[in-house]
Amino acid sequence: MSLSLSVQSAEEIKAVQLYSQDELISLINRNEHLSRVVLDKCQLVQDIRANAETLLIPAYQFLWGDMLAWGVCVDADPERGIAFMHSAAEQGLPAGLEQLGRYFAQGKLVQQDKERAVVFLREASILGNLSAQIRLVELFIEGYGSPYDYEDAYHWLYNAITADKKLHSKIAKCMHDLEKLMHPKAVRKAKRPLNS
Repeated sequence: MSLSLSVQSAEEIKAVQLYSQDELISLINRNEHLSRVVLDKCQLVQDIRANAETLLIPAYQFLWGDMLAWGVCVDADPERGIAFMHSAAEQGLPAGLEQLGRYFAQGKLVQQDKERAVVFLREASILGNLSAQIRLVELFIEGYGSPYDYEDAYHWLYNAITADKKLHSKIAKCMHDLEKLMHPKAVRKAKRPLNS
């Protein structure tokens, strides 16, 4: 466990503990990772960088990449930031896959490429990332991706669990719109329990 120190005055020293892997993944999934680094007054930059560049920990590679991409506590270097996010995604970090998919879908930091976005979002969806599953279905509805993947996507959303009413409504709308593109037999198959 690493500690970084910040001297706030001559007498006062406040230590901020480096995030555990689970804590960091939770922050990333809630999209609070960059604001947390800022809230911690950028004290952990060197530790984050070491965990990303030396230890090659996917969650830290993602965090470091996002920091570089947007210039949070460091000079902005979007090209290098995206490269770190790619590295985290290649190691199977669902949030990394989802974010790259979102960036390609929106044309944020990279050239818009919705077919490429489908690839990243599908991988994140397979790993259970609900945001990716919703974005993937939205792309399917727009006409991107393969109809062969509709059944899986419908199946994931059909089995999604959320207490957020707005998100629940969005999932229902995505399912309704996707169902219009599917054969009724495929819809029936997609309505199976999650682990079957």
